[in-house]
Amino acid sequence: MEIKIPEVGESVREALLAKWFKKNGELVSKDEALCEIETDKITLDIHADAAGILSIQVTEGATVAIGAVIGSIAEQTAEALILDSRQAGSVPTTPRDESFKSAVSSPSLRREMRQQGIAPDSVTGTGKGGRITPDDISARVNDKDGQSPEPDTVPESVQPAPQPVVVSVPLPESTPPVAGSSGAFPAFATQQAASVHTEDAPRYNSGREERKPMSPLRRKIAEHLLAARQQTAMLTTFNEADLSQVKALREKHRDQFQKRHGAPLGLMPFFVKACVEALKEYPSVNASIDGDDLVYHNYYDIGIAIGAEKGLVVPVLRDADKLRMYEIDQSIAALTEKIKTNRLAISDLEGGTFSISNGGVYGSMLSTPILNVPQSGVLGMHAIQDRPVVRDGQIVIRPMMYLALSYDHRIIDGREAVGFLKKIKEYIEDPEELLLEG
Repeated sequence: MEIKIPEVGESVREALLAKWFKKNGELVSKDEALCEIETDKITLDIHADAAGILSIQVTEGATVAIGAVIGSIAEQTAEALILDSRQAGSVPTTPRDESFKSAVSSPSLRREMRQQGIAPDSVTGTGKGGRITPDDISARVNDKDGQSPEPDTVPESVQPAPQPVVVSVPLPESTPPVAGSSGAFPAFATQQAASVHTEDAPRYNSGREERKPMSPLRRKIAEHLLAARQQTAMLTTFNEADLSQVKALREKHRDQFQKRHGAPLGLMPFFVKACVEALKEYPSVNASIDGDDLVYHNYYDIGIAIGAEKGLVVPVLRDADKLRMYEIDQSIAALTEKIKTNRLAISDLEGGTFSISNGGVYGSMLSTPILNVPQSGVLGMHAIQDRPVVRDGQIVIRPMMYLALSYDHRIIDGREAVGFLKKIKEYIEDPEELLLEG
């Protein structure tokens, strides 16, 4: 059975074979992960379609076309694999062993003949039925005229000892010779010789720098981000939100939510719902440019930026306006698990109309998120921090979060951008309306 690079999307033409999880000639089980490949959009694992012995044809680090054969599996049943593994530890009987057994009756004599390097057909047996006796072996050894035996294998006791490698470092010419002890150097002379060294290593060498080619995914991310800066009129507006009510609701309903849905209510569903409601009021933020046309999307596919080991990916929540709070939580958890196990599909990344990026999980206080073209808007969330704020003429401590909205000024005016972000702030600071729907 051939192992091929699978098709992962219409626009993907090649993939990087990043890593083999199994070795050449190794036994593999059905559905076991064989290797990891990277495209310019996703990273995914290739699994075995059958059990058998793996044969690798393409090494790690090679870039191959979609559909190319990178290896094969010699299919075997489970019973055959168990039998092969058992037989792998047994030593097959050779014809020479059979000749020993037929000509020599005693195991001790057979062992002695092997050690002496004597073939059974070179000895004339004088025993009953032509069997070889100890006297026949002694006579054969004496006939070698004093030559050393040629055993099949050299015992470890007669293996030549490894010779030490002696590296001599000359002393300066001004060092006087040391007398006594048959010309050997005393301890201080040895230390003096060991301290002599050559020039220091160059400042720049292979140990100070490491050069690696960019992965297809990293190259695509770089191209995408550069295009966002060069092909859009990107601008960012900022605000801040008081998360006191959200935190209170989460604490109040945490246990009930955990019992009903198997997971505590997270923070992201509140922001997804708030964005959906704000997009309904400001449809230009949910639009995109196609040539000379403005395309207004009457659906709400929200991209959630998730940091992965190989780079940032933005899987999409389909029809987020139709999802309840717990369904948003579960969908994000499922997408995160797909990313960790390299099972994310191209279809999970395509078609978003708006994106959310949460830099707060890494401790970011404030940042400028970059557009995920062709989308016209992206919301940046940041770390929650207790800060002094004024409420009803009093200075109080509240959990505050800075919010950032980056938008394409070609589509969205400043008034709309500020109004959109202000609407999200209002929903977050008074989230009861969102909960009534979700």
